[in-house]
Amino acid sequence: MVEYSIQLNSVFSSLADPTRRDILRRVARKELSVSEIAQSYKLTFAAVSKHLTMLEKARLIHKRQEGRQHMISLSPRALKGAATYLRHYDGMWRGRLDSLEHYLDRGKTHVR
Repeated sequence: MVEYSIQLNSVFSSLADPTRRDILRRVARKELSVSEIAQSYKLTFAAVSKHLTMLEKARLIHKRQEGRQHMISLSPRALKGAATYLRHYDGMWRGRLDSLEHYLDRGKTHVR
């Protein structure tokens, strides 16, 4: 349970940054080299590398070496855990919003 919690914290921390979310969006479409990723941002190579390290620690990306290039691809397994966690709250909020809607609809019939 502790490992799951640490992993979940790492995923949400990684997703909190817009640059990292954009990197994930890009590598979800196709595998890219680190240099291809770095070219897309007005950041230093070192800054992009730090973003990639954080994504890799969260297990959101997979890095492999192809010759002299490091290739980055999406590793969706970690996202599945986050989606499962969020689904729990989705059900709770749906119930609450349905109750609110019912309450508001009842109020409309009493006000004329």
